[in-house]
Amino acid sequence: MKSILTDVTKCIGCTECVSACKMINGLPPDKPREWQKNDGLSANNWTSILHNGTYNVRKQCRHCIEPACVSVCPVGALHKTETGAVVYDDYKCLGCRYCMMACPYGIPRYDWDNPVPYIRKCILCYDNIKSGKIDQPACTAACPTKATIYGERKDLLKEARRRINAEPNNYLNHIYGEHEVGGTNVMYITSKDCPLDFLYYYNNRYGKNANALFGQPDINDPLPNTTKWAMGAVPIAFIGMGAVMSGIYWVTQRKNKISQENALLSKKDDENTENEIEEGT
Repeated sequence: MKSILTDVTKCIGCTECVSACKMINGLPPDKPREWQKNDGLSANNWTSILHNGTYNVRKQCRHCIEPACVSVCPVGALHKTETGAVVYDDYKCLGCRYCMMACPYGIPRYDWDNPVPYIRKCILCYDNIKSGKIDQPACTAACPTKATIYGERKDLLKEARRRINAEPNNYLNHIYGEHEVGGTNVMYITSKDCPLDFLYYYNNRYGKNANALFGQPDINDPLPNTTKWAMGAVPIAFIGMGAVMSGIYWVTQRKNKISQENALLSKKDDENTENEIEEGT
């Protein structure tokens, strides 16, 4: 399974990865919105550089091994590929934004500039790699310091541990994405003075263990486990709402029909009365 490892200690914040992403995906200049989260991501920016004090941290879709966004999509517009990338199908997307609410990293963004808006996010250059146009994501190929590298997940985990063990006084002894939310295909290592807990959207908004949003999950539990009950209720909700709306429609139509019949009878009565008056005259 292909993955990305980003070493925060090596990132110089040059944004070459951001430019490469926009170029290969044909993304237009961004139009900042007041309601956008201030993290540089949008429908036109699929990766960004966050500045955390003296360090630079690249933000992008984590391509979870068991993605919550896929589990909540009611039409299967999002799906996990054989390479590990999580991609989406515009033709299926309803624009419901369930994936935006489910993602623990706050990654998917809504394309407000499109007359028929869809979700946009990093797809790990899946189409270009599959077609043979490139052999790795444009972002990792463009990195001048190799702060972000591409390869097999198992090999990148070994490399991450090698770096941590070689400089234990420099690196935090943790690989972000190795186990969190069931594991991700975009992983990070960082210095001891730059923990990356802020990368988790639900940590920022709901607190460290996200109890307010997900009940009481372990941070290493795959999030689809917490969405099954909700998605299981969707068909019932659709059927139930359909039944309710059908009932309302029937009652409304019945009332209209009765009203029309009464109006017709009243009109006939008026006509009969007029005829009787004329005959009497």
